[in-house]
Amino acid sequence: MNEADIERAIREKHLTSARVTPQAVDDQIVSAKYHNFPNTTVTVCCLILKNGFTVVGESACASPENFDEELGKQIARDNARQQIFKLEGYVLRNRIHNGEITEGVAA
Repeated sequence: MNEADIERAIREKHLTSARVTPQAVDDQIVSAKYHNFPNTTVTVCCLILKNGFTVVGESACASPENFDEELGKQIARDNARQQIFKLEGYVLRNRIHNGEITEGVAA
């Protein structure tokens, strides 16, 4: 199930409580910087967020013959982006815990 399928299922099931959405995650990203280590299949993506915080994701393939720079960048970015979900989830849970929003209300 990809992200679009998950979002569709959430809407179909009318799951409307506060949650971190893919759009909310994407809205935090200001820019991305990539680095491929020379003579390797390792690609690193550093996402810079609105508040200046950074998250890093990486990708690598076992066989150099399978290395594709653009695919490596996308996988590294996806891995970095997943970390934002965790961070935003923590912030949201704190807001719920502190009574700033209720669990039954979309954020």
